[in-house]
Amino acid sequence: MDSLNPVDSTQFLQQQLHAVIALLEKQELENTLVHKSTSSHHDLEESLVFRQHHVRIQEKLFDLHPADIAFILESLPLDQRQTVWQAIKADHDGQVLLEVSDAVRETLITGMADEELANFASNLDADEIADLAADLPKRAMLKILRSLNSQERSHLNTILSYEDDQVGAFMDFGMIAIRDDLNLEAIIEFIRKLGKLPGHTDKLFVVDQHNIVKGVLPLQRLLTHEPAQQVAEVMVTDFVKFQVDHDTADAARAFERYDLISAPVVDNHGELQGRLCVDSILDFIREKSDDDMLTQAGVGEDEDLFSSVWKSAKNRWGWLMINVATAFASTRIIDVFQDTILQLVALASLMPIVAAMGGNTGNQTSMLIIRSLALGQINAVNVRRLIKKELTLALLNGAFIGIIIGLLSWVLYYNLALSIVIGSAMLINLLVAVLVGLSIPLLRYKFGKDPAVGTSIMLTAITDSMGFFIVLLLARMFLIGR
Repeated sequence: MDSLNPVDSTQFLQQQLHAVIALLEKQELENTLVHKSTSSHHDLEESLVFRQHHVRIQEKLFDLHPADIAFILESLPLDQRQTVWQAIKADHDGQVLLEVSDAVRETLITGMADEELANFASNLDADEIADLAADLPKRAMLKILRSLNSQERSHLNTILSYEDDQVGAFMDFGMIAIRDDLNLEAIIEFIRKLGKLPGHTDKLFVVDQHNIVKGVLPLQRLLTHEPAQQVAEVMVTDFVKFQVDHDTADAARAFERYDLISAPVVDNHGELQGRLCVDSILDFIREKSDDDMLTQAGVGEDEDLFSSVWKSAKNRWGWLMINVATAFASTRIIDVFQDTILQLVALASLMPIVAAMGGNTGNQTSMLIIRSLALGQINAVNVRRLIKKELTLALLNGAFIGIIIGLLSWVLYYNLALSIVIGSAMLINLLVAVLVGLSIPLLRYKFGKDPAVGTSIMLTAITDSMGFFIVLLLARMFLIGR
């Protein structure tokens, strides 16, 4: 595929998707006609139609990048997805499986024989096989392990030994390590004999006789310095490296901060174990971002867009039941104060405004906190100042919005006491919303939980309930019976 800007790329993918859908619809129509045929060669005609469409799909997708094919598969309903997958899977050596989401990968793997899965993995590197390991049946993994040589098996076991959020789980072994007592001419000759460099190679890693990383040699320095110079004279000793048990989120921030393309990964003794590359970091960031977006809305990260209704329903029931419980709690608050509402009907139209503003304010605060926690910007030293700043801001915003809502209430109902109550309720609820927006993500983070999970749902429930409660309580205290 030629180089495209992002807009052209999106249009290109949509065109390819629509072309594949058109082929599938044509195949379905022709299959229907064949089934209705009374010809004595019915089975032969059906087989020919099937093969013809397989070839057409293969030709359509043959030159596409595996990531583009993955997009098309993720955009198709299950039956059409399986049809396309059966047509193309033999030609792509497992790369497509690496690109699709976990949920879609599960639908593609289902029904594939262990031998077939093992063949898929035969052309993948150890780090790529590790990405698939969690989704592969045990028997298929055993076949894959038997097919690997001792070094590949060792690399795979090394990667699988780390947790999903550790740097070691994302490293690969396609690096070039050199000694510092060689000259640049020898290094250039060595690379020339290799024939090609591993992908994302922007630097070579310099190690001693014990494989301890001493520095890095950027390719730019290798090519611009005199060939007779020693590696020790040219290498960079102030460089970024990661330990295998470091948090990948911290590594991602370092890649962004220092514009890294690759970096060495070492053990606790400084011995070179592998490398971390920008493509793995981008995959991590994308997956983390997608997961956070879904979990904030109460949708499981493993849900396929076209999964069965029953599976999708079970995936969403948990947070929906929490919503039911919180909504029911809000109605109980209203029920307790129903006599107050009956005496001052205007409250029914004003309460939702207070509740909604509380929810919006709380979400602004919580999103800021979640982002700052993800970037590592919040710590024990500055958290108190952050809380003080946010509460001061809530007081200022609450007073400003409270005055505006109070004035609008007075214009609508010409009731000064009602206007003061609504304005005061707005101020109090915005303070509550900010406290909740601060507390939920900070407490979840303190206890080792993902601060993004469920925060929005819990926050909205609390601010809605408190908004109703504050308005009705103030109304009962200062309006009813006056």
